[in-house]
Amino acid sequence: MSVEVKLSRSNRIYRPNEPLEGKIITKLPSSISHSGVRLTVNGSVNLQVRGGSAGVIESLYGVIKPIPIVNTSFEVRSSGRIASGTTEIPFSVTLKHPRDDKSERFYETFHGADISIQYLVTVDIVRGYLYKSLHATMEFIVESEKANLPDQQLSPEMVIFYITQDTQKHSLLPELKSGGFRVAGKICTQCSLSDPIKGELTVEAAAVPIHSIDIHLLRVESILVGEKIVTESSLIQTTQIADGDVCRNMALPIYIILPRLLTCPTTFAGPFSIEFKVSIVITFQSELSKLHPKSNPMTPRLWLAMESVPLELVRLK
Repeated sequence: MSVEVKLSRSNRIYRPNEPLEGKIITKLPSSISHSGVRLTVNGSVNLQVRGGSAGVIESLYGVIKPIPIVNTSFEVRSSGRIASGTTEIPFSVTLKHPRDDKSERFYETFHGADISIQYLVTVDIVRGYLYKSLHATMEFIVESEKANLPDQQLSPEMVIFYITQDTQKHSLLPELKSGGFRVAGKICTQCSLSDPIKGELTVEAAAVPIHSIDIHLLRVESILVGEKIVTESSLIQTTQIADGDVCRNMALPIYIILPRLLTCPTTFAGPFSIEFKVSIVITFQSELSKLHPKSNPMTPRLWLAMESVPLELVRLK
């Protein structure tokens, strides 16, 4: 005995003012009576303040009250019976706010460390007091409405960066400080969510052999707690562009595919904001690094050199 929700689109991507269509599929060994088949569409922004950058007072807030986006419930089928075997019940609901609703606008789906924007469609088949109700939930993905998106091509905005011993704010190995190093490159700071992050990097000089060069994609989540803004940076993914000591004065390409659910357009809302940045990290060969094989890649170390640049993500038609 089971029930599931199957959406009409295999990628589960929908936009505001589009119909959310699908089927409720039941598989029953025998027919059952029910008090109604009810469908609920719910979307909300879920916020939480963790330890780390949050202080003691902020941590007391813990999970903050979710920000509602949409909450619609209606009866797909009135009370009656569902036959044995497989039964398909179609449904359709338009993704829009009720006229008297003061909910937030439709933000794009996002799964972060402290901020989660999620949309769920839930079906409940109520069977009375003596029987367990049947329940199923499916997440669907919301993207920005096409009418509100810019239709022109995004001209890539590149920023030039330099990484040397003088640009580092943390302590370095003595041999790095005295021998020096210089890495130059460029990387885009504004990127469409459907395009990769592009750029290039050149190691011009390095007194100590290089172990690896990695590009970290980071999210920067900010939440308004009382009168204070709590900001937390966390790692989304790491892309290695070089393994081992690289040839000097040879351009290395940077090409990073953005993960779908872990990124969204850069968002600035009243109670929260979602931003992104890219961190270029150069790891030099050192015996000390072997003692910390699982250290946080964002933590400055004696054998690391790094440079961070902001990244604006946008959605285009």
